Amino acid sequence: MLARQSDPIAAIATAPGRGAVGIVRLSGKNLQPLVTSLLGRELRPREASYLPFRDQNGQSIDQGLAIFFPAPHSYTGEDVLELQAHGGPVVLQLLLARCLEVGAERGVRLAQPGEFTERAFLNDKMDLAQAEAVADLIDASTEAAARSASRSLSGAFSDEIHQLRDALIHLRMLVEATLDFPDEEIDFLRKADAHGQLSNLQTNLAAVMRRTAQGALLRDGIKVVIAGQPNAGKSSLLNALAGAELAIVTPIAGTTRDKVTQTIQIDGVPLHVIDTAGLRHSDDVVERIGIERAWAEIEAADAVLFLHDLSRSHEAEYQAADVAIAVELQQKLPVRVPVIDLWNKADVSNAAAENGLHLSAKTGLGLEPLRRKLLEVAGWQSAQESIYTARERHVQALRGVEEHLIHASSHLTAESYQLDLLAEELRLAQNELSAVTGEFTTEDLLGTIFSSFCIGK
Repeated sequence: MLARQSDPIAAIATAPGRGAVGIVRLSGKNLQPLVTSLLGRELRPREASYLPFRDQNGQSIDQGLAIFFPAPHSYTGEDVLELQAHGGPVVLQLLLARCLEVGAERGVRLAQPGEFTERAFLNDKMDLAQAEAVADLIDASTEAAARSASRSLSGAFSDEIHQLRDALIHLRMLVEATLDFPDEEIDFLRKADAHGQLSNLQTNLAAVMRRTAQGALLRDGIKVVIAGQPNAGKSSLLNALAGAELAIVTPIAGTTRDKVTQTIQIDGVPLHVIDTAGLRHSDDVVERIGIERAWAEIEAADAVLFLHDLSRSHEAEYQAADVAIAVELQQKLPVRVPVIDLWNKADVSNAAAENGLHLSAKTGLGLEPLRRKLLEVAGWQSAQESIYTARERHVQALRGVEEHLIHASSHLTAESYQLDLLAEELRLAQNELSAVTGEFTTEDLLGTIFSSFCIGK
């Protein structure tokens, strides 16, 4: 993508489908001649002009608004032209085709996914964390996620990363000074309390990591799989959590043959809840496929709701099957994946259970404690106004910083400072920090990030 960044680009910037208004966007250097050729007149900067959009024969395609944003005061940092027309797919395609036709001699081409935002990043209109927040804001599935993405887009996350980076650069400066003047009587590191500075840096990093983990949770949520024997009430539980009749519920065992997925939100945290086929031995070919898929979903889960039928808990055969499922869950799931035992049908049974939550998917009894438990296993702490959106990439980068600072601390607290190793660990830590905002990154990473954007953004 970077090799073609000098080409003028054009794309439909609004979502596919019909709407009241649609936008075609162009970006590039020195677009003014193209604007004049396309519209037959010059436009005043940042001033909406109502005019006809015509094809090559002078026939009207539509009438709408045209706005010209000269560089560098635009979204991409280049000249940008936005044409606002009626939002019919045919109209917008005709308007886009006309833009490409008029701009052919100037090398105008169709934009790639995310290329407008990529140019905004490359032209220093935003850093990489802010650019990612654009996509996160568009994709937000909850109000809390949208607000957090907006805070990240405004630079809240980047500001914290820059503060960490500045403290790290200052510490590196002290170490480099000591390396440059090893025979000086003044010990730069002791005089400047380098150990204390490193300790403060680690403390501040830990706080940012906690907020980043919360931001990643708001963006991605967790995958929760409901598992258990047939007729335990898995589909009823999905319906109760979602507040809608999504899955078929009947007294017949084995009704669910394939997964049913629904995203719900609890305190703004998205939870991707999956209802699966009942786990049992079956001679039915279709049901066996459903059971295999159920285990595949379970093995990829962030948390498992193991649903038991309280009304059948006294049956020896049922208990034995539950124990077998529990053993298989323990064998197949990583230790980090929690399994929450839920005893359903508490409305029709007074039987006691040793562990787990009692509930009734039918009446809603016990759903609130379950919601609180799901937030707990997700790692959600509280709804903080200061939380910003983040991605797993950011979480991993900060873990890398943490690891390098731990190594740096071991070199700094040694009886004789290992300054060369200390300096290298601090350099690597700074590189990890800079990768978050894109100051130190690779073209491959940029391609991966921006290719996930929609075309026109």
